[in-house]
Amino acid sequence: MVTKFESFLAKSDLAKNTVSSYVWTVNHFLVNYGDVNKENLLAYKGFLIENFKLQTVNLRLQAINKYLEFIKQEKLKLKFVKVQQRNFLENVISDADYKFLKSKLKADGHDGWYFIVWFMAATGARVSELQQIKVEHVLAGYLDMYTKGGKIRRLYIPKGLRVEAIKWIAEKQVQSGYLFVNRFGERLTTRGIAQQLKHFAVKYNLNPKVVYPHSFRHRFAKNFLERFNDIALLADLMGHESIETTRIYLRRTASEQQQIVDKIVNW
Repeated sequence: MVTKFESFLAKSDLAKNTVSSYVWTVNHFLVNYGDVNKENLLAYKGFLIENFKLQTVNLRLQAINKYLEFIKQEKLKLKFVKVQQRNFLENVISDADYKFLKSKLKADGHDGWYFIVWFMAATGARVSELQQIKVEHVLAGYLDMYTKGGKIRRLYIPKGLRVEAIKWIAEKQVQSGYLFVNRFGERLTTRGIAQQLKHFAVKYNLNPKVVYPHSFRHRFAKNFLERFNDIALLADLMGHESIETTRIYLRRTASEQQQIVDKIVNW
């Protein structure tokens, strides 16, 4: 039945990673709990709540509910866990630390990683989108990508970054192909990028919790709104389906809130 479920998902408009996640979750439930009934489903939900973050819990429950739809057992669907929305952003690299990291990478000759950090912070690219950037896209100044809904999202490469990246490409004597590759000419993996960024964080005495790929996407959004307060445009640039997702960037980070409180509260 799980194999049929996987085939069913493969025909839907879901990303490969999502399909894999759904199949893994259903397999995990069936192996450990057996029969699909309300008692077992609630027990599994309890296990998830005790062992995972709430966002992960809801992703797992979404997979289970999709499977229940598939086997025509919608009446057994589980309710999602309410995630209380924080009124601040957590673990976002500061603009000062971002600039410091960039300057250190450049000074120490880590040109590839200098551009990786710059590309993520200047384009708002997800790490999976960063992997798709080619020399040809840098020369054109943008990269067009299809979203899950079949829409085209354009990832713009700003002029300053484009000019410097073209010089770097010329120095490497590369004329085409993926921009960020390892010494074997293969694209860098998402895991490899994340691990190397942590390495640089430790090397340069930065907080490793704020030096990870998505942190630079957050930085892009924060910097963009500070310089051009158009949240609808930012939502388009980031590929958000709902503008509500983008509203989080109107909030201060936890450290920014602390600094403001420390500065103004003297009573």
